[in-house]
Amino acid sequence: MKKRVVVTGVGVVSPIGIGKDKFWENLKNGKSGISYIERFPTDDYPTKIAGEIKDFNPEDFIDKREVRRLDRFCQFALASTMLALKDADWEPTEEEKENTAVIVASGIGGLETLESQFRILFEKGPKKVSPFVVPMMIINMASGNIAIQYGFKGPNFAPVTACAASSHAVGYGYKLIAQGEVECAIVGGTEASITPMGLAGFCAIQALSTQNDPPEKASKPFDARRDGFVMSEGAGILILESLEHALKRNARIYAEIIGFGTSDDGYHITAPDPEGIGAMLAMKRAILDSGISFDMIDYINAHGTSTKLNDKVETLAIKKLFGEHAYRLAISSNKSIFGHLLGAAGAVECVATVLSIYNGIIPPTINYEEKDPDCDLDYVPNKARVKEIRYALKNSFGFGGQNASLVFKKYSNEK
Repeated sequence: MKKRVVVTGVGVVSPIGIGKDKFWENLKNGKSGISYIERFPTDDYPTKIAGEIKDFNPEDFIDKREVRRLDRFCQFALASTMLALKDADWEPTEEEKENTAVIVASGIGGLETLESQFRILFEKGPKKVSPFVVPMMIINMASGNIAIQYGFKGPNFAPVTACAASSHAVGYGYKLIAQGEVECAIVGGTEASITPMGLAGFCAIQALSTQNDPPEKASKPFDARRDGFVMSEGAGILILESLEHALKRNARIYAEIIGFGTSDDGYHITAPDPEGIGAMLAMKRAILDSGISFDMIDYINAHGTSTKLNDKVETLAIKKLFGEHAYRLAISSNKSIFGHLLGAAGAVECVATVLSIYNGIIPPTINYEEKDPDCDLDYVPNKARVKEIRYALKNSFGFGGQNASLVFKKYSNEK
């Protein structure tokens, strides 16, 4: 018999706010975090916008001496973890630390460090390369540094599945607790790839929106005029606990996780399967794992990237799986508001999902103005909706065809 798993704390660093309260206020009000890129010149780029975090000071969260040894993606992860632990009102004991997993993902890792050290290598030679370059850039250092900072000694790893990575992290944390291997888990994702190379790479595959003016209108999931996603940066961390552990310490509970499903399209490195089979299988497996019926899902927090293919295929997959119930579902894309956080997207959107359940409010899909006949479901356009959410499904799909879906439940004392 698997243990029940609950979410007791959330921490977020995002383009629409640092910390749960500011993040949620801007999310439910549909206040965009997309703006012109300020960190480097974009004259030669077709895309000049992103979800930059302009008010982040790492020294608010990390010792000044340590900051310079951490890539921005690790800084975001440590800051979000501190915020999540504070939100959970949890100061773990040594015994609890031994039974706490840390699973924090990234899609790209320390790209900023890698770029800067390549310049040093080519301009000044190998002897000038930093001895910290490897531990600063590798993806597992987010989870590793969190464990080092707090002394967590449970399982520790970093899924790397592109834009599905942090939903996989949440799912695997849920599984470890449900199976009784640990009592608690620090899970989520982090990303800081708004760099010259990061932007150039996504521009080269024509994945990004070029609707630069005005920036806040560029990300328009499911709208007929969508032309690509908008890159963002940040991190999201969730504190997961077994229900027994949470009740024992009288923790506030945001929501319960009851299902997790994964799949692969087996089709193409960047394009989704046009038939939506992989996406459908991930959702199906998550719901089957949860033990509920398909028509009990009230809300889907969509992957919803604002690319032509993703939104069409995700809609198709939802219709194939849910049949007529698809038209009764409320669906929204947070990426319309804060852009696409790549490997961190799933975790930040999981934070949004549990806050939606807890507060009974569905954030809108903003910039939805022109209907696409291929996208004909209820995307909660432009204005938040007050609605009790009993069961919510969270979707994440990544390059490589790697998919992850999670089922969240409104918490009650009843099973």
